[in-house]
Amino acid sequence: MSEPAPALTPDQRAWLRFRRNRPAVVSAAFLLLMVVLALLVPAVSPHAADHGSDAQFAAPGASCWFGTDVHGRDLFTRVFAGARISLLVGAVGAGVSLAIGVAWGMVAGYVGGRTDGAMMRAVDVLYSLPSIIFVIVLITTLEGPVRRAVTAVSPALEPSARMLLLFAGLGAVSWLTMARIVRGQVLSLRTRPFVLASRALGAGHVRILVRHIFPNVLGIVIVYLTLTVPGVVLYESFLSYLGLGIQPPQASLGTLIAEGAAQINPVRVYWWLVACPGTLLALMLLSLNLVGDGLREALDPRGEA
Repeated sequence: MSEPAPALTPDQRAWLRFRRNRPAVVSAAFLLLMVVLALLVPAVSPHAADHGSDAQFAAPGASCWFGTDVHGRDLFTRVFAGARISLLVGAVGAGVSLAIGVAWGMVAGYVGGRTDGAMMRAVDVLYSLPSIIFVIVLITTLEGPVRRAVTAVSPALEPSARMLLLFAGLGAVSWLTMARIVRGQVLSLRTRPFVLASRALGAGHVRILVRHIFPNVLGIVIVYLTLTVPGVVLYESFLSYLGLGIQPPQASLGTLIAEGAAQINPVRVYWWLVACPGTLLALMLLSLNLVGDGLREALDPRGEA
């Protein structure tokens, strides 16, 4: 008789469930391809420089796949350069959300009592504030001091001042839901036998949080993190569309859409200036959400192997 197949580990079962979700797998492959193109295209494209005024508003064709803009620049190169900035803002903003939200939620849920109540009331107060208005006020208020501080360090870093404010502002408004989710999970974990046993053996609070509780909330944290990235990217695109986001010479997908919309007039509609960056942004947000849904199903312990 043949020996029975070895039992699969939880990670292996989760990977199998994720692979069976075709939309999530296709979306993950698309995101990986987009990251590679965002890194390589602006660096190796032969059309990175301006073509001159004679090439402005050229329609998409064999020489310029996405056409050219008002300055004769290749839109294919600019779109993937903008995608790189948008992905960077989304990843850093989600990372700030991860650091603040997980720490806040774990402490509130583990300590409990009045500390938990005070910390979550602070979250409720922040929830009551319009997040996009908060980010706009933060950028308009602090841009001058931040720009002067960055310029004092290195004048070459001045264009990055707005990006630093975006990182801080978008991260500061995106951690609230993460904190609530983590706090709810910790409340159910802190009375589990393995936590009580670790405490009885003399383990400190930090060790219990890091070694026992955090690994058990990591799955839902990863899932929500994949859903936070598209939210941050959408916020950044909206702010850039309003002129409060990434500033020239840098460009994000939001600024490219804004530049394209400014060229639309009743006489001539240069549709590719809006359609190309807008389509890529929509596909990126859709793929991130599908990957998040796939991870949620894959990491569900009730799923079948």
